[in-house]
Amino acid sequence: MTDSVAGISGMIIEKLLANPKVPRDIDGNSKIVEDLAFDSLAVMNFVMEIEDELDVSVPLDKLADIRTINDLAACLHTLKAAHA
Repeated sequence: MTDSVAGISGMIIEKLLANPKVPRDIDGNSKIVEDLAFDSLAVMNFVMEIEDELDVSVPLDKLADIRTINDLAACLHTLKAAHA
């Protein structure tokens, strides 16, 4: 499930929906900060949780380019592929 961008995006959305504060109508195009109302600390904590699950590490310079759930999924997919 986590070997494609769509699979990783689905896993991220599933994790986000476990939080009752996250809107129910999110999708891959949802903006992490604007649509989910995550501040920088919440983004970092969430990304660390996903990193642990996928056993990858997102460099801080890459994190600055991530706006949507799909952006995060694509970045994680690229990192996983590079470490495979």
